[in-house]
Amino acid sequence: MNRRKFIRHSTAAVALSMFPAPLRSLASSGMRTFTPIRRGVGIFEGRGGTIGWLIRDGAVVVVDSQFPETAQECLDGLAERSARQIDLLINSHHHGDHTAGNPVLGENARHILAHANVPILQRRSAESRGTVDEQKFADMTFEETWEQSIGDEVIRLQYFGPAHTGGDSVIHFQNANVVHMGDLVFNHRHAYIDLAAGSETLNWMRVLERTYAQLDDETVFIFGHGNPANGILGTRDDLLIKRDYLGALREAVASGIREGKTSDEIAAEGLDGFDGHKIEGSERGIAGNLKTVFDEVTRTVE
Repeated sequence: MNRRKFIRHSTAAVALSMFPAPLRSLASSGMRTFTPIRRGVGIFEGRGGTIGWLIRDGAVVVVDSQFPETAQECLDGLAERSARQIDLLINSHHHGDHTAGNPVLGENARHILAHANVPILQRRSAESRGTVDEQKFADMTFEETWEQSIGDEVIRLQYFGPAHTGGDSVIHFQNANVVHMGDLVFNHRHAYIDLAAGSETLNWMRVLERTYAQLDDETVFIFGHGNPANGILGTRDDLLIKRDYLGALREAVASGIREGKTSDEIAAEGLDGFDGHKIEGSERGIAGNLKTVFDEVTRTVE
């Protein structure tokens, strides 16, 4: 094991050792369950992007809402743990597996908060599918930074520019030192690069680097999706693994273009060094990422 891998595995082991063994396994299982992390922050896994939650005296906050049926299960579970109304529902970005449950959780929240681009992108996507009537949109938005104390927790949202989409927030529960990354990290697996919604892979890499620099080795990260072998909880080193994956995609595409290869030819060659990203059915996902980056790069050049 090389030094970089040793450091990554060591820091991950330290972070995950904070959770009892049964909770560590649940955090990777995909079961519909509540998993506490620390200081009132935890996760709910169902169908779609990982839901984060905060339950403290004077505060109930939820990050993302999945789909209506699992949002209802999450709401029922929250009600079992606190009689308090949800103070704030945060949408990390606009994709349906993170916002389709807004009519359930948002209907029971004082406010829905997201980056200013999120309701715009959410409405545009819904209009294309004819599902506008099924949406509930954020009633509070921010441009660059939003910070507020809720109960005895301080929550800070930051937008560092287009990445996975044109509206991804980094959400930091500061006192707990837990960060919800939404889909800025697909943990140890291929990503969804949504060019139509403003994704920019080069800036995505910068977003991950800026987030890494702001936080520390004690920070626990919640990711929107993950490889079953690695789960959806991790450390800040996992941010750099995602950065390196995006960088490898860009380098493979740039090299292929210099050699006169087509998008299909580049995709067929795959990507060396990221075998761990190939979960069941995802090998074509990496090929798809290569094709998308090819489209991104050539579109930029034109």
